[in-house]
Order: sequence, then structure tokens, then C-alpha cells
Amino acid sequence: MPIVAQSTETTDWVSRFADEVIEESERRAPGKPVVVASGLSPSGPIHLGNLREVMTPHLVADEVRRRGHTVRHLISWDDYDRYRKVPAGVPGVDESWAEHIGKPLTSVPAPKGSAYPNWAEHFKAAMIEALAELGVEYDGISQTEQYTSGVYREQVLFAMKHRGDIDAILDQYRTKKAPAKKQQGQKPVDEAELEAAEGSGAAAEDDGSSGSAGYFPYKPYCGRCEKDLTTVTAYDDDTTELSYTCTACGHSETVRLSEFNRGKLVWKVDWPMRWAYEGVVFEPSGVDHSSPGSSFQVGGQIVGIFGGKQPIGPMYAFVGISGMAKMSSSKGGVPTPADALQIMEPQLLRWLYARRRPNQSFKIAFDQEIQRLYDEWDKLAAKVADGAVLPADAAAYARAIGTAAGELPRTPRPMPYRTLASVADITAGAEGQTLRILSELDPENPLTSLDEVRPRLDKAETWINTQVPAEERTVVRDEPDADLLKSLDDQGRESLRLLLEGLDSNWSLDGLTHLVYGVPKVQAGFSADATPKELPPEIKVAQRTFFALLYHLLVGRDTGPRLPTLLLAVGQDRVRKLLGA
Repeated sequence: MPIVAQSTETTDWVSRFADEVIEESERRAPGKPVVVASGLSPSGPIHLGNLREVMTPHLVADEVRRRGHTVRHLISWDDYDRYRKVPAGVPGVDESWAEHIGKPLTSVPAPKGSAYPNWAEHFKAAMIEALAELGVEYDGISQTEQYTSGVYREQVLFAMKHRGDIDAILDQYRTKKAPAKKQQGQKPVDEAELEAAEGSGAAAEDDGSSGSAGYFPYKPYCGRCEKDLTTVTAYDDDTTELSYTCTACGHSETVRLSEFNRGKLVWKVDWPMRWAYEGVVFEPSGVDHSSPGSSFQVGGQIVGIFGGKQPIGPMYAFVGISGMAKMSSSKGGVPTPADALQIMEPQLLRWLYARRRPNQSFKIAFDQEIQRLYDEWDKLAAKVADGAVLPADAAAYARAIGTAAGELPRTPRPMPYRTLASVADITAGAEGQTLRILSELDPENPLTSLDEVRPRLDKAETWINTQVPAEERTVVRDEPDADLLKSLDDQGRESLRLLLEGLDSNWSLDGLTHLVYGVPKVQAGFSADATPKELPPEIKVAQRTFFALLYHLLVGRDTGPRLPTLLLAVGQDRVRKLLGA
């Protein structure tokens, strides 16, 4: 059954934008499908900052769809953009790729070893797969196909005919000095803010050809070298004959633009042309579009030349990354949606984008923080089940777990992520051992198959294997630490005796939790059931000392996974051996 968000009873940001989009769409194109849009450039790895460009309109489109309206969410793959530079750190790519700078992304070879026919398709593939897992419904549009098949021919000829009007608008901003950018070193990936580059990587693109023949909003790709390092030298509006020269290879030719499909409008004209052509009502933009002369600002004026209107939509803030291990940093050095989906379920990733307004920045955790996020997510799920949740939080949860088409596949029995990660850490992925431990967590309702905790278990195991440094992994001792056991005083030996005596009757997650916290209380003369309010502060110190002793005896370190989980994982016989029984 479709998940119904409380669109009329909440004040969450998605519902508010849906109200505006429906109203605006009816004003502009009554009775027609609502059109929202995103743009992605496969110039390299499409990262988690770019994902906000998709998730913002997706969530709004899905809410509009839930209300019974027909919606088209367009994703323009800007694969006809020029190849601007060789990205660092991409496997299978070396300096020789620099010879392709200036060509369309679909004319650049894919990295060595890729199964895809060109650069653009290689980097689109991972995003397409991630969007499917995230439940994002969209209509993909290849700009290479649009331009090379002549779909935009009339728009190109129209732009060339009205080049003077376009030039006049652009000229208003050419004399405005852009604000100076603060010079700083490159941020490490765990501190980086990932933003979608303006115009899908077009920030470095010029706004048209301004040679001796005047201004032209169109760039031909050279017929010999395929690069866009060309200058239009003549154009006849009546015959549409266009002459150009290539500064890269010296090639010159004259073509008839009404029959020529090897070129594109420059970005600041291309974007508003598409708004008008597709009838886009809603499209967000990055904070970089707030600067004078930005593509969104200029496009708001140029779109009128094409007879269209600028879309409504928010500027969205950066997405930060918390603690991504260098050993698994995404190809190209930036984490992608595919990277995130290896360690977290799609519901959690959707929730991170749904719960924050677009103008609020947030971080996606690849470090220990992911465990806290999962705890927060599970608490929210419990509150929703109990009906004890704020309406806006309930709406964000509904948007996270499914779409208008229905719920996303979920883990049947979602055990705590931190528990699954600890077990995966200790067992090194041994399925029999993992099932034994997890089945003992709740003896009254034992787990019978690992399929019950998948895919969450698989995500937690991947997180352990890719994001936790080797020196922080848990390795259980093979033999008792005889020297440490001999050095214990009476209190230390007594604490181990109390623990060992209680193992058999408390062999469950809850039981062992009660036991390990209770031993220091009993030693101090209190009941094992005494609450923190009933205990003096020194009990906490005694508990930390006791925990440190157990960690040293079991794994040879001061800390490790939660002790109840660790004890279950090690098993009673081995625990007794290592604790000197």
C-alpha cells in the first residue's frame, strides 16, 4: 500500500513546497503534468552533494504525486558538456586523458577497465543504480541525444536570431566583479562540504563566442578534433550558414546550422532554454547561484526570451561528510550515493535529506557517528509505531521509508546497527558464528536466519570492513593474560568472580547488560538494580575501571564493542577461560 504523508496536517518543508508547486503549475499550465527538474553532470563521480540536487525535487514531486497529481521529474544528464579537466584519483585514468579536454563527455574514453562506452556513461551508471535503490522515479534526458538528434534545433536557431537580446542581458553582469574567494588548502574528505557545481560543472564555461564577428550563444564542437575551442567567425540568419575556426587544431569550416547537430548553446543560455522547452515549474539550485551573474540569476531573465518563466525553488546548502576512511574513499576522492548505500539502508539516507530544509546544511556520517544516527532513526520508528511523534517528524519518516508507489524493501527485524557492527567486527563475517550470537541476544525470541536482519547486517559489516581502521578492529585474545590476572588485587578478583557466577543465568543481551553494570554496585554494597540516582558518583568510576579490566582481559585494549555484545560474541566457554576461571 502507498505510504500517505500527512500533507494537510503538517508544516514540514516538503508539504509547503508541494502546495506552492501545485498552485504555480495550475497557474502556468492548467491540467498538464507538474514538471520538476534536476541536472547532473557525469564529469566525474557524482557525489552526495549532487544528490541534494535530485532529492529536493524528488521529495516534492513525490508529495505532489501522493496528492493525486501527475508529475514528471526530469533529470537532465549534462553529458554533452565539455570535458574540463582530468579529475584526480580516478582509477584507470592518467595524464593522457588531458588530450580530451574540450570534447563532449560522451566523446571521452571511459577509464581503463570500464565496461561502459564512454566517460559519461561510466559515471552515470553508479548514480542510476543508486537512484533505483533510493526509490527515485524520474525521466532521464541525455543532452547529447537531445542536441545531436536535433531536438533543440529550433531553440538554437531562435537563440542565434536573438543573440543581441541575450548579449544585452549578459552584459549587465560582465562588469560586476565577483566576490573574492578565500584562499585555503583543500579540505580532507571528512571535513569537506560537497556542493553541486554551478551549471553542472559550467562555472568555468564562458557565456558565448565574442570574436570579431560579434556575440554568439552557440559553441560548435570541431569537426576534426571534436573540441569546443572554437570561435564563430560568421553567421547568416537567413541561410543559417555558420563559419567557425578551431584554435586547438586550426580546422575551419562553414555549415548550415539548420542541419548541423554538433554543438550546443552555452550554459547560461542552455539552462533557461530548457526551462522554457520543458515547462519546468520547480528546480532547486546550489548556494553558488546567489552570486551576481550566476546562471540561475541570469537565466531568470534569459528564459523570457524563449517565452518561458523561471522555475520556483530553493537554494540548497552544502552536504558535509563525517569521517570517511581514506582506504575506501570513492573513486575520485569524493563519497558518492553508492558509497553511502554500501554502509546504510536507503531509508536512512532518504531521511537525512528529508528531515532538513534545503537551506540547512547537514553531514552524512561514515565514522562512528553513523551508529548514533541509526539509534536516532530506530527511536523515531518506535515513536511512529506508538503514535507519539510530532507531525513533521512523522512526515519525514513516511517520506524516508517509501514513496507514493509504496514502501521500499526493508530489514524484517532491524536489530540495532551498533550491535550488528560489533558482531560483524568480532566474527569477521563468519555466518555461523554471527547467527549464534544474534540468536542469543533475545533467547525468548531467537533469530532463526540472518535473512531476518538483512540488508542492515550487510551494511554494518561493510562499514566495519571499509570505514574502521585496522588498528581499531576487535581481535579477541587467544590465551589468558596471565600476568594481568596474577597482578589483580582482591577487589579485582572478586569482580571477576561475581561476573563469572552470573554468566549462565544472565546469558542474553539484556541480562549481560544488567550483570556488567551490576557487579560494581554489588561490590560497593548496593543492589544490582539500584538506579543512578540512588548511587554515589564513585560507582561510575568503579564501573569504568571494571569495564577497562574486562576489555584488557578479552581484547587487550582499553575499549571495544559494548561489553554485553562482546561477551555474547566470545561465548561462555572462552569468556571463562580468558577471565581465569
